[in-house]
Amino acid sequence: MKGLFVVRHKDKILEFSDYEDIPDVFDYVIRFEPTPPEPPHTEEDHHEIASYNEKLQDLVKKEKRCRQ
Repeated sequence: MKGLFVVRHKDKILEFSDYEDIPDVFDYVIRFEPTPPEPPHTEEDHHEIASYNEKLQDLVKKEKRCRQ
């Protein structure tokens, strides 16, 4: 998934353009801004868009786990 994804790890701000590149270890999610597919949307596009919240929640879980 493409977009703008920013996390903080220790004293560094890390910016990614692909969700898959976000590391498993970081301190905080700063920005989660997926780029939606261009319309008209296919059924697959709708499934991807519907997954955005779940993917954000996965990052938040990693964030909390890493801060413990």
